[in-house]
Amino acid sequence: MKAVTNSSPVPWLGPYSSFLFASPVGRMASSFRNQVLFFIYFISFLFGLPANLLALRAFVGRVRKPNPAPIHILLLSLTLADLLLLLLLPFKMVEAANNFFWPLGDMLCALTSYGFYSGIYCSTWLLVGVSVERYRSVAFPVQYKLSRRPVYGVLAAVAIWILSFGHCSVVIIVQYLPTNKSTSDARNLSFCYDNFTPEQLKVVLPVRLELCLVLFFIPMVVTIFCYWHFVRIILSQTQVGTRKRWRAVGLVVATLFNFLVCFGPYNVSHVVGYFHNTSEKWRVCTVLLSALNACMDPLIFYFSSSAVRKAFDKKLQTLQSWVASLSGYCKRRAA
Repeated sequence: MKAVTNSSPVPWLGPYSSFLFASPVGRMASSFRNQVLFFIYFISFLFGLPANLLALRAFVGRVRKPNPAPIHILLLSLTLADLLLLLLLPFKMVEAANNFFWPLGDMLCALTSYGFYSGIYCSTWLLVGVSVERYRSVAFPVQYKLSRRPVYGVLAAVAIWILSFGHCSVVIIVQYLPTNKSTSDARNLSFCYDNFTPEQLKVVLPVRLELCLVLFFIPMVVTIFCYWHFVRIILSQTQVGTRKRWRAVGLVVATLFNFLVCFGPYNVSHVVGYFHNTSEKWRVCTVLLSALNACMDPLIFYFSSSAVRKAFDKKLQTLQSWVASLSGYCKRRAA
């Protein structure tokens, strides 16, 4: 954000002052942390983008067929949320490489943060929609087949996008709140959506707590409830094959990993920050875990959709043939 701390050794240096005048050990630890964060952001982008693009192609083909199921529309929306997150990762990489100082201006900071956090919370409720559909398909199979209308999936996806983007609009609102501090001289040296003034914290902290409750805690509880009964029903049915059982377990494990590991620490930072009345410094590491969600969702797509499984298996066979051809070429060259 635009605020600059008052405790810097040289005020005109703004936020760089605390880094330049830190001890060598402190600078080394900060540099190592930034390199690790940059590397994980890069790996997430490298593997997440092609996997989600492949899933997007499969879901678009499935949705274009007559009478697509609501779950495919929800999965397509989840893919779009992941792609939004992945396309904004290069800006997060620039931030990590620049010691978490934001050199790209206030407007780009607001838009990047708005899209990034909206994509995170859009994913939580879309995962809820997928879990509800899976639970209904095994608990109420007759009613589920009768109510598989595409319009229900479209309405649910639109409502989730409006809910998440509407809640995260606080990112842009806080950016332009009036404060008691003048930061025009250090506008290009500021942090992005961090280091808030007291006026900004009065708005940010309660909204973050509300985001945690409405867009994380409630979705997590509903998802656990649905998948607990989903797995219990699947495992109790003797006619269900072993592969389908393993796919059901894999779907539940990947989804719970998203909530507990990817989204959990980030939302815990909201609760801790609210009670400490500050924006926690370790929050940048939890944002990184949230970005890993875009790499985990392709597993959910694989376990949820036969179209995605076929697309992934086809690409895997192509890759195996390339590796075999390359290996044969190397052997011939060696001979």
